[in-house]
Amino acid sequence: MRDAFLKACKGVRPPYTPVWFMRQAGRYMPEYQKIRQKYDFLTMCKTPEIAAEVTMQPIKILDVDAAILFSDILIPLEAMGLKVEFINDKGPEVSPPVRTGSELKILRPLELPAIDFVFKTIKILLKELDVPLIGFSASPFTLATYLIEGGSSKDFINTKRFIFSEPENFHNLMEILTDATMQYLLEQIKAGVHAVQIFDTWAGILSPYDYAIFCKPYLKKIIEKLSSTVPLIYFCPNTSGLINHIKDLEVDVFSLDWRVDIKEACLNFDYRPLQGNLDPLVLLGREDEVLKRVKTILIDGRCAKSHIFNLGHGVNINTSVDVLKKVVDFIHEFRFEEVNRA
Repeated sequence: MRDAFLKACKGVRPPYTPVWFMRQAGRYMPEYQKIRQKYDFLTMCKTPEIAAEVTMQPIKILDVDAAILFSDILIPLEAMGLKVEFINDKGPEVSPPVRTGSELKILRPLELPAIDFVFKTIKILLKELDVPLIGFSASPFTLATYLIEGGSSKDFINTKRFIFSEPENFHNLMEILTDATMQYLLEQIKAGVHAVQIFDTWAGILSPYDYAIFCKPYLKKIIEKLSSTVPLIYFCPNTSGLINHIKDLEVDVFSLDWRVDIKEACLNFDYRPLQGNLDPLVLLGREDEVLKRVKTILIDGRCAKSHIFNLGHGVNINTSVDVLKKVVDFIHEFRFEEVNRA
């Protein structure tokens, strides 16, 4: 197995900077679109053979250094008694929403057999891949936002109303979601994934004060439970103001969005392993501009203990496969020694 990615997760610099992309399996690929024309999104997630095929597509086409399981962060909610739907041009819908303490009774403990398709997909992939496989989950707080809002949101009014009007019951909700998240990640690890990433997509809506109270303690509980298993990556976009809290988390790799200067992040995160952080929309630009920014991140990321190249968020649907392939090839061929000699 190619191990550059895992070496970097452990703070060891491999001969070249490993690269993978969030949402690297998805709508920008014609091969994905052919499958998507036959099946709806949830059917793809719930059919292990299809999910495995889609996971493999960017490995075969782009030659990235890690695969990430094709699934969705909301999958565990169905195994807790909720209905999850994906509406075209509208995004996910979760029902019924849980917006008060009295509605917590709707939730049931995570039923692992109900999401066994995830673990079956992992086992199929382990037989096919020659690169590490990344499992993932949403953070408890991010799950809570979808559960409370009933889907995506711009202002998160219902979430903040719940927090500020019923803080004790919000903590109860977070305990429930934390237990479910730990079970889900541990089962993925048991199935064989080589690393896991926690997507804390919406923690940036919180003030540092509220992050410390309503988000961080539950992350720490998960991290402690997963310690000594596989490398753990934490991705928390749009959270520059939370760095002093985030840096305390005992994860193996901090994944950055493009709003953070990677050289400053090296200092702020005590030169620990970093992942990131190209703006995904840079990939829509002129090729020379794309590669110029890729090169800058590669050079600046050298100040970290180790660096994994990635985007600051998922691959945009308008991205060219050819451009992504050129980026991967450029990263694999880039040698720091030539920069130092220059």
